[in-house]
Formats: sequence, C-alpha cells, structure tokens
Amino acid sequence: MSPAHPSILSDDLRADLAGLDPDTAGRLEALGFDPEQLIAWAGAIVGGPQRNRVRGRVEPPAPDDVSQLPPADSEHGRRLTELGLQAIAAGEFAMVVMAGGMATRMGGVVKALVQALPGRTFLDLRIAERDRWVKRTGVPLPLWVMSSHATDAEIRTALPLGSDVEVFEQFVSLRLTPAGRLFRDASGRPSVHATGHGDLPDALRRSGILDRFLAGGGRHLLIANLDNLGAGIDPRLLGWHMEQSQPLTVEVAAKESGDKGGIPVRWDGRPVILEDFRLPVGFDAAAVDVFNTNTVTVDAHALAALDMAWTYFTVTKQVDDSPAVQFERLIGELTSGLDTGFVQVPRSGPESRFLPVKDDVELDRRRVEIASRMVRILN
Repeated sequence: MSPAHPSILSDDLRADLAGLDPDTAGRLEALGFDPEQLIAWAGAIVGGPQRNRVRGRVEPPAPDDVSQLPPADSEHGRRLTELGLQAIAAGEFAMVVMAGGMATRMGGVVKALVQALPGRTFLDLRIAERDRWVKRTGVPLPLWVMSSHATDAEIRTALPLGSDVEVFEQFVSLRLTPAGRLFRDASGRPSVHATGHGDLPDALRRSGILDRFLAGGGRHLLIANLDNLGAGIDPRLLGWHMEQSQPLTVEVAAKESGDKGGIPVRWDGRPVILEDFRLPVGFDAAAVDVFNTNTVTVDAHALAALDMAWTYFTVTKQVDDSPAVQFERLIGELTSGLDTGFVQVPRSGPESRFLPVKDDVELDRRRVEIASRMVRILN
C-alpha cells in the first residue's frame, strides 16, 4: 500500500494521534514524545530507504585520518597513560553506558541483567569496573546508564543508585504503517519504540546530570555500549583523546568478513562515520578496512554545547508479523557535529576493546574472551 499525498497523510496521522486516550498520551509526553515531530517524519516515508543515503562526495578516509594507539610500554604510551590517570584522579572523567533499546534480542530479557559470566550480569561487571577505579584513585567516578522505557524499571532496581551512579532515560516515538498511519499492535495498542542511541546527548542534558558534572569540574566522557565489555576505562586512550585537538575521539577496529555497521569516511572533505545504509550507491565499503565500534570519548563541554540537526533514519521492522516503520538516530552522527579523530584499537587478544554481544549465540561464543578481558580490567 502506498502512502497518500503528504497533506492527506498528515491530516490522517494527526487525527490518529488526537484519538489517543489521555493516559497513553500523558505517558508518551513524559517520555519525550513529540507528535508534531512524528507527523513531520511521516512525510519521509514516501522516500523509502533511499532517503537514508547521503548526498555529496564520499571518499575513503585520508591516510592520516585513522591513528594507531601507541603501545602501552612505549615512552609515548606511558606518557598518555599518566595524562589519563591524572584526569581520572582529578574527578574530570565519567563513563556512560548505553543500555536502552527494546529488550528484544535475548528472549525479551533486559540485556543489562543477563549473566555475561556465571553469577555476574553485564551491569554487575560495569559496576565492578567502576568500583575498581574508585578504589585505585580514591576519588568518585560517575557511571551513568542510558535506559529506555523497555529497560528502565529493571535497571533501576538492579543498580546501587547514588550521587555517582545514575540512570537517565532515552526518548520514544510511535511506529507507523507503511502508508503513514499510526501502527497498532496485535492488541490494538499504539506501538511504542525507543528512538536510537543518538538520543544520548539530548537525554543526558535533559536529565541535568551533565550540567552537574560540568559544575563539579568534569571534562571528559567515555560512551560505550553496555554489551561491549571490551570497551572499559583505559587511561592511555583517555590521554590520547586529551592530547588531540578534536573534541571527539571514535574507536575503530579492523574489519572482518561479514561486518556491518558504520565506517570512517570523508564526506565532502569532513571525517565522519557513515552507516552502510547511508553510503551512496556504488561506494565500495570494502575500500575501508576498519569500522566503528560505537565507543567514543568526548569533551563534556562540547557535548553540552552541541547544537545540531540530527538525522532520523527510516527503519522498517516486523511487528506482530506486520511491517512497521520507525525513525531512529545514531550516536555515530556526533561526527557530523563535532570535529573527530579516529583511533584504531585491538579487536582480538587480551587487550581487545571490541567484544560485542548482540544475542545468546554471540554471548556463548565470547564468554572466554570476556572472562579474560574482565580479569585484566578488574585486577
């Protein structure tokens, strides 16, 4: 079924939204839902997936766009480590883990509460890492968790919440039919979805947590996926970030067969991350031999001051055996708003910083690597 004329589509969707019961509308508003924004997005459905592709000149990264991290035992590596340790000890550093989404990939269980190692959940291991650094430096180290409407309640119950461990919630929207009307699930209710980890900067600012961190002298944030336990706190990487002139550092890793995701490129001369689905038709992604790990270090002041027009991508999902359209933004688009440096990190071996776990099969395959990595992080 094809969408109607945009003006008719807008009127029909507006009527659908006006028909939401007050309780549902109130809950959505509290979670950051903007009806007018959804109506504007609905007009993009006519563009299909092609609307996600960028226009302009896209080229592989320049030879000096991707840096190599100096070895830990080199003079440069030791200097970077000391620089990072000084920042952590001064209370200038915080870690943010992204634990939102829809909790659908591991049997409907909130991934944060899945046992990554026997007796220890992903969340347990993040807390243990944070506690290890607090003990080592003798100063508080903030840990902030971005949740979603699907994960928030269980994460808050499991966390030892306090002034240095906090949760903030990402935003939501409603799914649409391919024709641009409000999508309803099998029970007839509007289908709510989280709008992507690109919500993080706005959601963090909205929470007030970032302002308090800056007021207390905070300067640097490490942002990583909860399920990538390789992406832990590393003073050498923090030192590398501090030594650069850019406010944003993106970690990339060697690409392997079958990898899908974002890659560093030059878009109209600017170094950015572009997802596969955003690349122009005909661009050879194989020409780039590294890809985005979704781990970044960012200047906290730059993040607080960021004012950019985010791109919301059109994504089609199967919900209750029917196609549904939703709109998402991704954290990698920070590279379009902040000057960025790319640093290549190990993908394998004891210093691997890329151990993602998307489902139960991948968790079973990675448990030995995760155990080895956590021994290094926690000892």
